Amino acid sequence: MSHHSVTAHPAGALEGLDDHIIKPTNVDAATYYGDNDYHTGTRARTFSHSDVGHNPKRRPAFQEDWHMRRRRMSHDEKPTAPRKFLIDVEETIRVILEQEDTDGDFQISITDAGPKLMALGTATSNGYKSFDIRGTYMLSNLLQELALARDHNRKRIVLDEARLTENPVDRLSRMIKNSFWHSLTRRIDGDGLEIICADPKNRTGRIQPRIYVPHKEPAMAEYYRQVARDKAHLNLDVQVLPPKPDDPVFVKSLNSKPGILALAMNEVDDGKGGKTLKGIPFVVPGARFNELYNWDSYFISLGLLVDGYVNMAKGMVDHFIFEIRHYNKILNGSRSYYLCRTQPPFLTDMALQIYNQLDRSDMDANRQWLKRAIQAAIKEYHTMWVSEPRMDPKTGLSRFRPDGLGIPPETEATHFTHILEPYARKHGLSVLEFSEKYNDGVLKEPELDEYFLHDRAVRESGHDTTYRFEKRCANLGTIDLQALLYKYEVDIGTAIREVFDDELDLEEDFDLAPWPVTPETYANPRRESSKSRAQRSQEWFDRAEWRRGIIDKYLWNESKGLYFDYDTAQEKQSLYESVTALWALWAGCASEEQAWKLVTESLKKFEVLGGLVSGTEESRGKISLDRPNRQWDYPYAWPPHQIMAWVGLERYGYLDEAQRLAYRFLYMMTTAFVDFNGVVPEKFDAVKLSHLVDAEYGNQGIDFKMVPREGFGWMNAAYQVGLSFLTTHMRRAVAACTSPEVFFRGEGAGIGPDSAIAIQSSAAQDPLGLAMESLRLSSPQL
Repeated sequence: MSHHSVTAHPAGALEGLDDHIIKPTNVDAATYYGDNDYHTGTRARTFSHSDVGHNPKRRPAFQEDWHMRRRRMSHDEKPTAPRKFLIDVEETIRVILEQEDTDGDFQISITDAGPKLMALGTATSNGYKSFDIRGTYMLSNLLQELALARDHNRKRIVLDEARLTENPVDRLSRMIKNSFWHSLTRRIDGDGLEIICADPKNRTGRIQPRIYVPHKEPAMAEYYRQVARDKAHLNLDVQVLPPKPDDPVFVKSLNSKPGILALAMNEVDDGKGGKTLKGIPFVVPGARFNELYNWDSYFISLGLLVDGYVNMAKGMVDHFIFEIRHYNKILNGSRSYYLCRTQPPFLTDMALQIYNQLDRSDMDANRQWLKRAIQAAIKEYHTMWVSEPRMDPKTGLSRFRPDGLGIPPETEATHFTHILEPYARKHGLSVLEFSEKYNDGVLKEPELDEYFLHDRAVRESGHDTTYRFEKRCANLGTIDLQALLYKYEVDIGTAIREVFDDELDLEEDFDLAPWPVTPETYANPRRESSKSRAQRSQEWFDRAEWRRGIIDKYLWNESKGLYFDYDTAQEKQSLYESVTALWALWAGCASEEQAWKLVTESLKKFEVLGGLVSGTEESRGKISLDRPNRQWDYPYAWPPHQIMAWVGLERYGYLDEAQRLAYRFLYMMTTAFVDFNGVVPEKFDAVKLSHLVDAEYGNQGIDFKMVPREGFGWMNAAYQVGLSFLTTHMRRAVAACTSPEVFFRGEGAGIGPDSAIAIQSSAAQDPLGLAMESLRLSSPQL
């Protein structure tokens, strides 16, 4: 594979082309295709006799004629320099789709039945001689490059072969850094509203953009009213929220008129000597999730930090500070129907990671920023996580237990049909009629209220849905939530001690939760004000130590060597084996002995070919028509679980295990990228190594034409973070699509990892090598 930054041509071969077309090959599309179209009439000396893009004497063969192609190499030129192709963009797109895209999805993947062979005219011969492009990977890369060239209004291009044979690890990482993050970036202001208001989850039939502005932000409300006047075609509806925007009755009243929630803005010069507001950019997960999400944003921010986008990550923390101030919590997502619901808390670690990477030239400003973030986290901790109903005073465990009334409106229309049908029949109504009457409170069904309490809790947990939480989530003190809160307590204490000289005054007035935690202290209605005293580190370290004790008491199972959730209603452990038990390593609340047991006894329960599954097959139970797959159960693998495990294992010194797991997941991502036209999905079936999952919501991030534009937020992050765990040796092996079974068990396969890589690398010298090797390794699982 060629990675020359400057390419040379035989003398006179490209005479007449502007000098600046000789540029680095593996750069972002805007740099590569963004210049003028070089092949214009004024530059016709070299191209006057060529039918640009293919040899006029030999049309590209396709369909039943492909086998008539002359034996390979009989017409291939002997390259004297890195090869370049002369291509007519539209004609080549037409031919490649007609010949190779046999299933009509505008992607070239291993499931297409075309010949996987196409001749391209070479630039050095003015398109007269040709060279064969072979295999899924090169052809799908060609289709992607043509789509990108079309984006930049290019009719004809000179394309470096190195862009078609690019190492897939380098290519995917480059696309994430230079393209995907930008495509997933949104802003809520006059310039960004049209994109951000689009809501694929809106089932009301109305697509009028609507924005809800906090009660205490009159300047923001006026700004959006001015946008509505200036951009009448938007038909923007601006609404101001009441002082208590998360009142469940009020939130339910918004179901028929959903809208985006305003987020943090900066005051900037308007260019006319005055001031105006501008939305702070943020990254959305992608696909149907076109708003700011809570725990997605934490993992996305880790990817942004790896890629050097520190300010983008910092802006997302600014939005969370704004949400805690105005909406009383970091929201599940920034839409009106999420106002009662939060998600797993990651703010302190997110803020500290970013703080450590801020420009050191203004440390005072950095400390002020961190102070705002820590103050917000303290408010969220006291008013959400250790106050009732989320807190269970008897055990001291916190739970996912959101407010809310009625049926969650952001789900797909038929999602609850099987639950609602028996109740509809009982009342002699259609499901739709019953839903309306139940939502309006006309019909009372306490059992259904209980079901939706747990359902909303599942959505708040981020693990929607799983048999681990079925009909009990709101009663569970989960290991993941306790680990996150332990980390909050340690982080807050550490920040107060190390950054704020062990004294932090809180600027906002709210009730502090009782301490120590007992049913009696919680039964007493008196509460201390947040402004009554300065926060000191010792109280937070005491809270953390106390939480570690209740985690050991209620959640650790010595005989099984694993943490479990605790059911506060049944007063016993819930013995579903969840990979989130490893979050105790990430948080640092496991002892060395517990960590050893987790790694030596329990890790193997979750480790499969493609990384870590969410839970064990045994815990999930049998799947049937009446008991379908849930997407957060076995055999599915998700980025948050992988990243938390890698970081946690490394923290306790188990780097080999962390690297092995990172290798498995990145291998699965890379083979999908190679075999399926550059796909980066939301989740995987890690047992079959497939993104074509059979689960309730399907998969996000896989529906694109010709070129992937966004990937998917936390999967992009997992790739960039995962690469930071791999050695150079491992990275090369992933790029050669070396199966983990070969790489980690060389002796079982009869060869060692070094020999395996050597064999695969030599295969990859052939342009077809990557796609064919990947096909051989992955087809048995498909």
